[in-house]
Amino acid sequence: MDLGISGKRAIVCASSKGLGRGVAQKLAEAGVIVTLNGRNRDALEATARELRELTSAEVYAVVADVTTVEGRQELLEAEPKADILVTNAGGPPPGLWTDWETNEWLNALNANMLTPILLMKAVLPGMIDRSWGRVVNITSASVKSPIPELGLSNASRSGLTGFVAGTARQVAKHGVTINNLLPGSHETDRVAVLLQRRAEVKGISIDQARQEAHAENPTGRFGTIEEFGAAAAFLCSQYAGYIVGQNILLDGGAFRSTLA
Repeated sequence: MDLGISGKRAIVCASSKGLGRGVAQKLAEAGVIVTLNGRNRDALEATARELRELTSAEVYAVVADVTTVEGRQELLEAEPKADILVTNAGGPPPGLWTDWETNEWLNALNANMLTPILLMKAVLPGMIDRSWGRVVNITSASVKSPIPELGLSNASRSGLTGFVAGTARQVAKHGVTINNLLPGSHETDRVAVLLQRRAEVKGISIDQARQEAHAENPTGRFGTIEEFGAAAAFLCSQYAGYIVGQNILLDGGAFRSTLA
């Protein structure tokens, strides 16, 4: 299926591995000029090389911490005319409400709410001028179904969700869409950390923790980064212009509701 976005320009944050990489690869396969971003130079440049070889697309890498003013400026200077923005950030550490003080809250809010908001603020004017744009924020299924030990993520990502709900409906008339993708458990480093914690708390092996987690999902497994990347690429496509301000779960049916 031709997504109709060949030649468009994209920024994909936190894209050296995991869900971000999955999105970057599917966009590159669609002919998009992709700028990767991450903080680990070796991992990021390795991913850029691999994607160029796999897809023959133009793929660039910008090593920068986008949770800082300087990092965002460096990324936006490298790709000043993004038609597509995919925001993404690793989730805050798990814990209990008693564990988190002011600094933990500020770090979570900065990474998972303010940074994507400020990136959107930077790229939306250009998208509006060109009468076309796609923003996809990778958030979390915990926005719809809170996970007790992920309180920092629940709260900060919910703030981003509120911002998108209003802003998406203001820019849609200009051909610009903003949507959120809410991943459940996928085969990523983040899930590995959560499985480790689960195993420690329950006094079981990692394999047992994984089997339990699989059994809890209607599909009997975790999602793949390829599946996630394909869903994100569709939201960035020419066919997604009437999908506005939505929060789309990719969780294998884990969230149980008649109306999602």
